[in-house]
Amino acid sequence: MKRILIVLLFVTFIYGCQEKEAPKFFKKYDESAELNKQQDHQNPRMKFKLFQSKYLDMNQVFKSVEQDLANFSEEEYNTLKPLIVEQNIPSIQKSIREGQLTYEKLTLFYLYRIRKFESDSTKSLNAIIAINPNVVNEARERDLNKPNNKNYDKIYGMPILLKDNINTAGMPTTAGALALADNKNTEDAFIVKRLKEEGALILGKVNLSEWAYYFCSGCPLGYSAVGGQSLNPYGRGKFETGGSSASSGTAVAANYAVAAVGTETAGSITSPSSQNSVVGLKPTIGLLSRTGIVPISSTLDTPGPMTKSVIDNWIFINAMYGYDKSDPKSYVHVDKNYGNFNDGVKGKRFGVLKAYLQDSVFNANVNKMKEAGAEIVEITPPQVGLPGFLTLLNIDMKHDLPEYLKNYTDNNVKVRSVQDVIDFNLQDTILRAPYGQQLFEGIVADSTTVEQLQEIKKTLMANARQYFEALGKENLDAILSINNYHSAFSAVAEYPNITVPMGYKESGEPVSMTFIAKPKEEAKLLILGNAFEKLTKHRKLPEGYE
Repeated sequence: MKRILIVLLFVTFIYGCQEKEAPKFFKKYDESAELNKQQDHQNPRMKFKLFQSKYLDMNQVFKSVEQDLANFSEEEYNTLKPLIVEQNIPSIQKSIREGQLTYEKLTLFYLYRIRKFESDSTKSLNAIIAINPNVVNEARERDLNKPNNKNYDKIYGMPILLKDNINTAGMPTTAGALALADNKNTEDAFIVKRLKEEGALILGKVNLSEWAYYFCSGCPLGYSAVGGQSLNPYGRGKFETGGSSASSGTAVAANYAVAAVGTETAGSITSPSSQNSVVGLKPTIGLLSRTGIVPISSTLDTPGPMTKSVIDNWIFINAMYGYDKSDPKSYVHVDKNYGNFNDGVKGKRFGVLKAYLQDSVFNANVNKMKEAGAEIVEITPPQVGLPGFLTLLNIDMKHDLPEYLKNYTDNNVKVRSVQDVIDFNLQDTILRAPYGQQLFEGIVADSTTVEQLQEIKKTLMANARQYFEALGKENLDAILSINNYHSAFSAVAEYPNITVPMGYKESGEPVSMTFIAKPKEEAKLLILGNAFEKLTKHRKLPEGYE
């Protein structure tokens, strides 16, 4: 009897010492009614086939931080909310320096907020693909080692989300594709190394349009086989997210992190930034390194910052740039004196396409700038096209993707070419490519030679720079546009642009003002964007995500 009792006590002890199973916050739900409703959408790209990822288990994604979150309460979340939600980096840093907040609490707040909304089937944006398993410990280290100075304009300790085509040690890099699901052990991309050197916290990875939206034709923006369907917090299933940096935009809009990194080939930062009422900067190609980023085009690709405010954009981009000898387009950044960051629009000259003044939101904002002293010059760009634009993307990706797969992926990744990816997806198209892979098939079929491609590039750049000739002829500070309307032209011209919230349509859909300038004039764009933001103050938190 005594022996039986000892055995029972031993068994009880063993079971008692075992870690309790973490509660399951994320539950799959029946989405059939929502999908049926979605088929009535007027936009063909929004007739979704699914919302939820068929691959991810978000309980597993959050498993590494569940213990930390177990000690963070709803009461604490609500107490910290005024210090964090919709606050810019200088404000958050000030709260930390004054002892109202810590980097650890800031990180836990964002993790709690992401879980709170992403586990709610009526609020989830399908924004998150991975969480940094060490981020809370890293935040504690930032608290122990924080600088003594009172510089509030630093990225140090700020939780950042990365688009999931950017290599990050300790997390998978999938580009949203199941073909890269085993890409789990990579070195940090150059820009990620720079962020870490500056003390930023990599909170996690976000969803995107699979293969940066150069994969399927006419498919939904923000869809990937890994992450499911990204949704816009200003209208879930009602408004598009923009692409391809879809969840870089939606996550920043919903205050899931201080900021996010997007990437652009032609419109993939400006489009989701505009659609989600955030600030997005597409820099001059070469200002930010592309090493370690899943490519479309080595000619046009660039990463860029996506933030809630222009000041955060300024801080963020300064933390990322640096010369990278591995990137042939990388250059040494040289500051030019374009004026004070807090300058207004008075005396600035802006070019405006007359046809765009028919847009009521755009027209109202242009008039407000004019009232503040800006000079508005109506321009009529020459009628030029962009012949061979898709050919450029095809041939670049045909050569650039294999280079990435060879040099920057985990050894477990088996695909080594565009054709390999196509063949992989054909094994299970329902799971891996439900909307098809027409653009990948087009890449394989394109027989354009490298020599022919060089001529296409020359023509594209010449035509695009001719299109923007008013910048020089009229001595303009910038040309004004709407959303990503001129993204293809600015891409092949290699002109930077910044998009800043300029209001909302009657439907509630966000719309933004885009400023386009000459190469290496990011500082000028940030000054102009800041002036416009201070003058208009349009951005507002999406309803239901307060």
